[in-house]
Amino acid sequence: MFIELPKILIIIIDILMWLIIHLSVAYVGTLLPIRFINTKSWLFKERNWELGGKLYESRFKIKKWKEYLPDGSKLFKDGFEKKRMTSLDNEYLDRFIIEVCRAELVHWVVILFSPIFFIWNYEWVGYIMIIYAILANLPCILAQRYNRIRFTKIMTQVSRK
Repeated sequence: MFIELPKILIIIIDILMWLIIHLSVAYVGTLLPIRFINTKSWLFKERNWELGGKLYESRFKIKKWKEYLPDGSKLFKDGFEKKRMTSLDNEYLDRFIIEVCRAELVHWVVILFSPIFFIWNYEWVGYIMIIYAILANLPCILAQRYNRIRFTKIMTQVSRK
């Protein structure tokens, strides 16, 4: 802890900071031009261990809970809704894949902000904040990765027809 503050103030700051971090990173993410989102980059690349999306179905039972995740797109004017697919058009599917990459990037960046909490919290609380960041964002990251794999397959099938 670099700054000594009353405990109630620390709790209020923690809550407000998470709100600010989540909303501001999400907002900046919506401002990021599509041309800057490389869906083929190492971050978004499908990994062998993902087993073509089967890992998310078998180990994480993603189909049972992903529908309950919030879709932050409704918070922003230019948000792209990712809750449900509305078209099989190639252009739409391509945009959908870009948007799940954007969403995944936003959640990774939110996690990267978690060490800031060490500034005004006890060290052990700082570690709890990192754990919180991972637990709060990992389900969204898993859902984005799963959806991207699925929609890439759909796009390939549609392109073949």
